[in-house]
Amino acid sequence: SSAHLTESSPTSAVQIGDPITQKKMLDFIIEARDLDLFTGITDNGAGGLASSIGEMALFTNGAKLDLEKCPLKYQGLKPWEILLSEAQERMSIAVHPDKIDQFLKLAHKRDVDAAVIGSFNNTGYFECSYNGELISRIELEMLHDGVPRLELQAEWITRDEKSLNFIVNQNYSESLKKLLQRPNIASKEHWVRMYDHEVQARTVIKPFAGKKNDGPSDGAVLKMFPDSYEGLAVTHGIMPRYSKFDTYSMTQAVIDEAVRSAIILGADPESLVGLDNFCWPDPVESEHTPDGKFKLAQLVRSCEAIYDMTIAYNCPCISGKDSMKNDYRRGSKKISVLPTLLFTVVGKVNDIRKAVSFYYKTPGELIYQIGKTKKELGGSEYYEYLKIKEGIAPIIESPEKNFEIYKNLASAIDRGIITAAHDVSDGGLAVAVAEQAFSGMLGAEIKLDLFDKDLTDEEILFSESQSRIVVTIKKDDEKEFLKIMGKNNCVYLGETNNSGRLTIKSDNGTLINDDIEELKSLWQNALIF
Repeated sequence: SSAHLTESSPTSAVQIGDPITQKKMLDFIIEARDLDLFTGITDNGAGGLASSIGEMALFTNGAKLDLEKCPLKYQGLKPWEILLSEAQERMSIAVHPDKIDQFLKLAHKRDVDAAVIGSFNNTGYFECSYNGELISRIELEMLHDGVPRLELQAEWITRDEKSLNFIVNQNYSESLKKLLQRPNIASKEHWVRMYDHEVQARTVIKPFAGKKNDGPSDGAVLKMFPDSYEGLAVTHGIMPRYSKFDTYSMTQAVIDEAVRSAIILGADPESLVGLDNFCWPDPVESEHTPDGKFKLAQLVRSCEAIYDMTIAYNCPCISGKDSMKNDYRRGSKKISVLPTLLFTVVGKVNDIRKAVSFYYKTPGELIYQIGKTKKELGGSEYYEYLKIKEGIAPIIESPEKNFEIYKNLASAIDRGIITAAHDVSDGGLAVAVAEQAFSGMLGAEIKLDLFDKDLTDEEILFSESQSRIVVTIKKDDEKEFLKIMGKNNCVYLGETNNSGRLTIKSDNGTLINDDIEELKSLWQNALIF
């Protein structure tokens, strides 16, 4: 799966998982854990058993495998293939001999394949045999520290960014409609509905919500236990187009989006964990990758941002993956993916009854934006649609300050002050309030006169500055809301209403005045073929 993709690449290069088998295995593992049946566990990822057992053997200083005892997904595998196979839905588990019978009995009861394939020891070696014949024996020290580390050179090239000093397009209504139809923004409901997210009826906040259950949620909230109101929020962030500017700001953006979306859904800011999934072009300089030094520098910049952001947001990375050979060659032509990081956040929701959805609920509620809008249109969906390559991409100057604001928002949500909350991301403020309006089937009148005067209407509407959230509150709660959030961290936008229209005004007049049903139709039908 690490080879370059070509027209002759086998379809089996990357295996397709089996979610039913995986679910049974996960449930079995949780049950076995609660019964205290094992002392160690790790998954079989890159390198298969060689990595998982080889790593676990460090705790005892040795291990021996009998490879013929391994359950096989495909028959006829050679011993080295059994050792290195990366077949999915497998875990390596350390079980004490006194508990192995109980462990295997439970596995059989739950219809999960399990077998004793070896034992841990303190010989200092990792040994493998097949039908009684020793086929490999290597010192653990050599296995883990014997191969010299690659010494690669990275070279960062700073991009000269500048804000355009003129308004690009003043037909804001047309721009909003075009943005709602772009692939990164338009409804994916057709595909999402192919998968059952109602299994066991645990989804409290669903992928699609609103008056007709068809608007774009910021994530999902799952009820975890029948006899408890505890839940889990699951959110994501991905923004590869920012990599054209700086992978540091790209990484900041995806982590911030995932974290703020989790907070919106009611997650406890002190119980967030992250997963970093890299999808990168080959970052090693070679004949086919002459810009390898720069691509490696992009990777370094991304890793630096992960460190800075996860420390600031108290969100440790508990898992993830990397895929570093995402290039396709056809003859002399080479196509590489943009450096991409998908960041997932899982957070504990202490009380699912307080989880907040994104859409407008009732007319007459106040609309506020939390966070600061800046002149950051570079890499935005707006500039992409207009084919503009210049501009300044978003940068988060103080994630520590952001996190304090997020904790205040979590407090406001816990007190029941927030009636709706939606993150401002792809397409900027205009898209966010449009999604809230047409999903709740309510109109809204937005005014831009309280934003910084050095911002143009265009920048306020379509900038993708990070760390921003649009919320609604009842009028009676405004004073308490501003006390919790701080007046300097909020901008009053307007009110919800029964007009059925999204109206946005500024000192320059009415910028947008559109029927929400029309906006919704454009958003819903853009990707239906």
